[in-house]
Amino acid sequence: MNITITPSKLKGQVRIPPSKSLAHREIICASLSEGESRIENLAYSDDIIATIRCMRALGACIKDNPDNIDVKGNSQKSDSYIVFDCNESGSTLRFMLPIAIVLNQGKNKFVGRGKLGTRPMYIYKRICQSQGIEYVDDSDKNPEHFLDLTVQGRLKNGDFYVDGGVSSQFISGLLFALPLLDGDSRIIIEGELQSASYLNLTLSALKEYGIDVEKEGNIIFVKGNQMYLCHDSYIEGDYSQSAFFEVANYLGSDVEILGLNKESLQGDRVIVDFLEKLRQADKSEELVFDGGDCPDIIPVFALACCLRKGKTRIVNISRLRIKECDRLKATVEELKKLGADIEEFGDSMLIKGVSKLKGGKTDSHKDHRMAMMLAIASTVCEKEVEIKDSECISKSYPDFYEDFKKLGGKIQNTEEV
Repeated sequence: MNITITPSKLKGQVRIPPSKSLAHREIICASLSEGESRIENLAYSDDIIATIRCMRALGACIKDNPDNIDVKGNSQKSDSYIVFDCNESGSTLRFMLPIAIVLNQGKNKFVGRGKLGTRPMYIYKRICQSQGIEYVDDSDKNPEHFLDLTVQGRLKNGDFYVDGGVSSQFISGLLFALPLLDGDSRIIIEGELQSASYLNLTLSALKEYGIDVEKEGNIIFVKGNQMYLCHDSYIEGDYSQSAFFEVANYLGSDVEILGLNKESLQGDRVIVDFLEKLRQADKSEELVFDGGDCPDIIPVFALACCLRKGKTRIVNISRLRIKECDRLKATVEELKKLGADIEEFGDSMLIKGVSKLKGGKTDSHKDHRMAMMLAIASTVCEKEVEIKDSECISKSYPDFYEDFKKLGGKIQNTEEV
């Protein structure tokens, strides 16, 4: 589906949907717990539906309610053939794989769509091979390179060396699984850890559900033979989604943003500080921002930088290249179409501020964060903005366009070319 947006400022209140990152973690912990848990303020985005589906496949009983779920956990071991449909969710895949090879000694088949089959998984492959666990990735054998991964065997406790520069999701996946093993384990993080704030979200969730984990420097100690304890939780608003409206406000809109926790552990909360730095900076000052711990907000933050008078560099963002699309390249490409002065480098982008954007035809690259960024860009364009494949927002924020329209945004569906 393509949409066309007529430029207009946004005004009113918006309640930010619950954090997808927190929801993944709460669903997994509750599903591994003894007893029943309730998770409130849950939004059924495509990624969250994928995680619910995968935990059900492992035996958790999950009852869907309009904005919450009731979870009766299950951590019993099995010897079955289980298919885990991860859709396009990298979080679901990387969180689920270690759990599967702890709880199910039969075949665990992981399937998915989009670019999921091409996203890095070599850390788990290396771990599986070192422990004699069968790891067969046939994703490159189908025309679309859709995920087709089979893993069979049982994970054993011990020392796990993990490259911290790829994604903290591998560490989180191991952290969910290792407490269920018979013996103690250590995770040794090699190199600089990227997205450290996401690891903190995992550690916080584990503590809520009674799991004892200790972190000292780059080593995480995990005791074996632990039991997840049921726990009721409420999912706070998502700063990665609020970033779109924070940037809209920086660009001249007037949106009151509701549902956020100002003391949140979410790394994307830094969008507030980033935008304040833009506001306070002298136009002659060249600013540098490190995006290593907050990759999800970088496309929309780059939009804000395009309208700032002066030069801005955003560095340490090579991980944008392994998201739903190459977000570094796509951000530069699409903002250029709108009239921005922006260039990409290996792990950074350089932006020279312009006074206005012109509008035109754009492409979401079937990436939800790109589509939403381009919608916010329309609020400061001279002409209409057309967004190709706009429906991809269902991955994380299905109601984004409805919220956008309630705030005064003018959206029309257009014919696909």
